[in-house]
Amino acid sequence: MSSDTPDKSENKGRPTPSRKEAQAKRVVNSMAPASNKEERRKQKELQRQHRGAQRAAYMRGEESALPVRDRGPVRRFVRNYVDARRSLAEYLLPLLFVVLMLSRISALTTVAVLLMYVVFVGAMIEGVMLSKKIKREIKVRFPDASTKGIGSYAWSRSTQLRRLRAPTPQFKAGDKLD
Repeated sequence: MSSDTPDKSENKGRPTPSRKEAQAKRVVNSMAPASNKEERRKQKELQRQHRGAQRAAYMRGEESALPVRDRGPVRRFVRNYVDARRSLAEYLLPLLFVVLMLSRISALTTVAVLLMYVVFVGAMIEGVMLSKKIKREIKVRFPDASTKGIGSYAWSRSTQLRRLRAPTPQFKAGDKLD
């Protein structure tokens, strides 16, 4: 229901206002004093700052700012496990761009397409191996935790470019996990 139309319960017990009265009421309501505009501007600025603070907390990996799919100690471990290693899959997108550029040269088209398939199949095999390895590790470290969806979560994070991962990686490639 829009703000122009009154609530039905408001009109009970009295006649419907005339068109002239309704239009006059709308004109009065639309003429907001300058202070209201200033208050709205301040409110928008506060909301912008709040969203910025929430985004920063999300990127730091604070539990309260994370979406449900990223919450919990198991998901944190998976993120850290993936971030502490290098993978072929994280280079998949840049490599596909290079292959696309190479395929523009007619002499290198076959080589470029073959390279693309080799890297893609390698990334898929690596994803399956990562999934199995991470599930095994989760069962050891978190015996009561469910491993449902953990493998695909790990693989999807491993396919993202490191600097574009959200939340930001807490470990550098090659770091040891505890």
